[in-house]
Amino acid sequence: MIGSPLKLLQGELADTVAGLRRGLMALGIFSGCINLLLLMPAVYMLQVYDRVLTSQNKGTLLALSALLVALLAVEALLDLVRSRLLGAMGRKLDDQLDGQVFDAAFRRSLSGQIGSPNEAFNDLAKLREFVAGKGLLAIFDAPWAPIFLLVIFLLDSTLGLFATMAMLTLVALAWYNQRSTGAMLSDAGRLAAVAQDEATTRLRNIEIITALGMLGRFRDRWLGHQHRLRNISTDLSNRAALLGSASRYARMLLQSGILGVGAWLVLDGQLTAGGMIAASILLGRALSPFELLISNWSSIAKAKESAIRLSTLLALRASVPSHVVLPRPNGRVSVESLVVGPPGFRTPTVRNVSFDVEPGALVGIVGPSGSGKSTLGRALLGIWSPLSGVVRIDGAAIHQLEREDIGRWLGYLPQDVELFDGTVAENIARFGVLDSTTIIDAARRAGVHDMILRMHKGYETPIGPAGTVLSGGQRQRIGLARALFGDPALIVLDEPNASLDEAGDEALLAALRKMKTEQRTVFVISHRVNVLRLVDQIIVMDAGTLKLVGSRDHVLKAAHEARVLSKAVGS
Repeated sequence: MIGSPLKLLQGELADTVAGLRRGLMALGIFSGCINLLLLMPAVYMLQVYDRVLTSQNKGTLLALSALLVALLAVEALLDLVRSRLLGAMGRKLDDQLDGQVFDAAFRRSLSGQIGSPNEAFNDLAKLREFVAGKGLLAIFDAPWAPIFLLVIFLLDSTLGLFATMAMLTLVALAWYNQRSTGAMLSDAGRLAAVAQDEATTRLRNIEIITALGMLGRFRDRWLGHQHRLRNISTDLSNRAALLGSASRYARMLLQSGILGVGAWLVLDGQLTAGGMIAASILLGRALSPFELLISNWSSIAKAKESAIRLSTLLALRASVPSHVVLPRPNGRVSVESLVVGPPGFRTPTVRNVSFDVEPGALVGIVGPSGSGKSTLGRALLGIWSPLSGVVRIDGAAIHQLEREDIGRWLGYLPQDVELFDGTVAENIARFGVLDSTTIIDAARRAGVHDMILRMHKGYETPIGPAGTVLSGGQRQRIGLARALFGDPALIVLDEPNASLDEAGDEALLAALRKMKTEQRTVFVISHRVNVLRLVDQIIVMDAGTLKLVGSRDHVLKAAHEARVLSKAVGS
């Protein structure tokens, strides 16, 4: 019905939780010792009723009581150690998986697959809570129930049959709980993820939603998700309460019933009073894990669902092959029959594009809106993987390179600049080591050093979530400094002057001239003619295809003759 704990954890995550095997084995040993020691209260009652009360021997009572105190103290100590072992296993699970889950969740987001990072992190939390919770203890204690049944059979076969019937009753309740709530739990998890993702997405765009009066409509959508989730959660809660009450009622009735059956046997002379009391204690211990399973079934089922999703997610990360770290590239770019589109979609927005760029070239990419310029820029950096064809940097397919390795040699200023909660210095340094010399060098090359110094805390100025305390021009200029941080060999600037004033525009042109002297390969996506005066080559895109490519003078002349320049650069 529920499988062994080893299968539940390792069957779905065999490659990532193998380190828990030793802990699970220790947990099994501790559970075995604890369950054996829990036989002692029944043995004690049997001896007190059948030996002490009949013999009137106080010495025997004291000796039995002292032995019981010692053994229960050992049981309590083992239970404490077992509880701490569960906590340690939960921490170890985090140590083994949190970094892998983080990498895989964001890799999945980049690939356009369904599922948000928050869902993956919640799944990891549910799995950790299961490993460190009572549900796992119930799974380890349940296999010992037949031992308690066997002891009851040794006391009396009739009591053994009654106890077997009682245990099968609770097993049936647990099975029914699984069958009746499985689909509802899956629906509840899906709706919770949808509601959370929608709320998070809307909060990121709260200004436009408020300005255009859309808040009420989005609130109604969110409340609709919440209403359906609430209905399912209420049904689950009611069903859990019903089954929980039924299982408690059944356990108390059956445990009392075995006393009644035992009393009948005592009256018939087939059983001693001690045997009757011992059987009731043993049955209570045999039924306890199944009652615990029923009360914790929701967390167990959620953990199993989470394990399945995490297994699928981690398979995405596991599919990334091991790699050799390449040295800093020179910046030679080759695009071969490139077909690319947004992640998760099979319809390309750039088709059959091919060109070569030598190291140190400054290349302008122009074209009307929707022509595929930004898509091409993302493909050049390996952010979007091609549907077919390839983008190579110094001969290596860029989308196959490990991002942590190639990323330090790349610079990127997206059209919608995203800065992160932290200081100006942290954002420029890409949240890496804060080396003042390198940070200031990047700021000077971007022409923003003086602007930063005029901020109220200079480089230590906190910019708030998404850079909300900065103007659009300030975000763009700091984003340019981030793109130039370190020693990038390939830089893509997407509409770098879209939000700049005259001073910022002049600083950008100066930065571009500096990049040319430093022999960095730069692609500039722009509608501004003043930028085109600096470039060595121009790529003209139209409707996702390559319209023109070549040296600046050649393309400008051909574009003028074909009357496509005004459409390409908006002039």
